[in-house]
Parts: sequence; structure tokens; C-alpha cells
Amino acid sequence: MDKKAVLLEIYKVLYEYFGPQNWWPADTPFEVCVGAILTQGTTWKNVKKAIENLKKEHALSPEKIYKMETHHLAQIIKPSGFYNVKARRLKEFVNFLMKNYQGNLEKMFEEDTLSLRMKLLQIKGLGRETVDSILLYAGNKPIFVVDAYTYRILYRHSLIPEEITYDEFQDFFMQNLPQDLTLYKEYHALLVACAKNFCKKKKPVCEKCPLNSF
Repeated sequence: MDKKAVLLEIYKVLYEYFGPQNWWPADTPFEVCVGAILTQGTTWKNVKKAIENLKKEHALSPEKIYKMETHHLAQIIKPSGFYNVKARRLKEFVNFLMKNYQGNLEKMFEEDTLSLRMKLLQIKGLGRETVDSILLYAGNKPIFVVDAYTYRILYRHSLIPEEITYDEFQDFFMQNLPQDLTLYKEYHALLVACAKNFCKKKKPVCEKCPLNSF
């Protein structure tokens, strides 16, 4: 079975087991962007608390965050952990958005995917996984997001080498899958679900894993 067939079969098995994941959980594209930045190094449970705090303060908008003092923003997003660092990252992103697109996400996402990706990667504190999550889930750009969960599953199934860069890993998916937005969104989310429930970092539950046959 070639790589393309294997990847599609893995997707089919996971989809049949877990069902549609409907990622990303958010009310607006801007909330997706904020969540992608805040989720670095913490659990989604903590991110939800931080986002709820922003909503209570009526501050979940580019304009409000742009005008807010960084130390005040840090206190609001405190549940997300590393809140001083993340407040600066949020401010950097919002400053970029306001300066270049007048705070208009739709206008930002009208830009060519690769060109916009390069610009976003120049924002201090935003790495490839964060930027690609913003592009895929907030901007509906067909770009595959890879993370530690994805690596763990594919490496344990001998589909990728131990040493592989983010871009090489991303290319592995994008060169062997149809360029399909829904597929990219669901596939990434399904791999996360599989890793959290079965392919755990310590004590993986291999015998019950839906990918056991692979």
C-alpha cells in the first residue's frame, strides 16, 4: 500500500471511530486566532477559561486588544499560563493586523496563502504550528497542521523518520492527500483525538486503538 493509500485509510478508520470533530471550537475567526496563540504550552481547558475572561470583559476583538495595556491583558488571560509572554504575542499579532489590514481579518485572509504565511511567521512568538492553525481554521486556507500528536502517531507506525522538520512533515501530508479543506481540518483533529485517547506519550493503549491494525 502506497503512502497516499495508507494516509487515506488512517483517516477513514479514525473518522469511522471518532466521527466528525468540527474543529476549531470558536464563535468567530478572531477567537480562533486568539485560541491558537493561547494554546501554546497549555491545555484547551485553560485556554477556554482565558477566552471566557476576554468575553466577560467585552475584549475579544482586535480593536479592544489593540488599545489595551499589555499588563492588563496578561491578567485577563492568566488561566492560559505564561500569560505575560502570551499577552505580548497577542499584542504583536493584533498590532500586525491593525497596521496592515485595519484590523480586518477577512481582508488579511484575502492574501495569497504562502505570502501571508511568511508574513505571519515574522511576528515574534508565532511558530509554524500556530500560524498554520490560524490559516487553516480561521482563514479556511488549505494547509495541513502538524503537531506533537501527529508526529507521535505517524512515527510509532513507521510512516516517518525520527528526525524530520516541520516543513518536511507537513509536505508528507500535503503531497499525499487531496488538497481538501474539510479533509485537512478533520484529519488533524482526528489525529489529536487518537493521540489523547490511545496513542499517549506514556503508557499508550495500543491494543484498543482504532489504528491497531496498522
